[in-house]
Amino acid sequence: MCMTTHISTIRSSESTLDDCEVDCLHPPAVFAARAALAAMPPVPEVAGLFALLADSTRLRLLAALAAGELCVCDLAIATGVNRSTVSHQLRTLRHGRLVRARREGRVVFYALDDDHVRELLAMGGAHAAEGGGP
Repeated sequence: MCMTTHISTIRSSESTLDDCEVDCLHPPAVFAARAALAAMPPVPEVAGLFALLADSTRLRLLAALAAGELCVCDLAIATGVNRSTVSHQLRTLRHGRLVRARREGRVVFYALDDDHVRELLAMGGAHAAEGGGP
């Protein structure tokens, strides 16, 4: 029925797929979607978090830190990324609250900020391993 309604609304080649003769075909579904959006944390903050995770170098650093805390030198060796890039990316990850720093004398050790970061990495890896994506 729903598909028939949508198909019947396409009148000519000048119509687009956005054309509908009614404002809302499924009010309960729209209500549920709006409730889900209202319950979600602010979208810009969530989008910013995913933007931080969208960089392969940052993901490699986070994966290395999932094994335990490391200093910049050790992270550079573990990941094969030069120290200045590691430092720059760690600064970005610290501002995004994905890693935390601990100073011991002259050496600064980095670690994942909390278990949420570890869970995000695990879920992202599991989802990517399912295949079917780009």
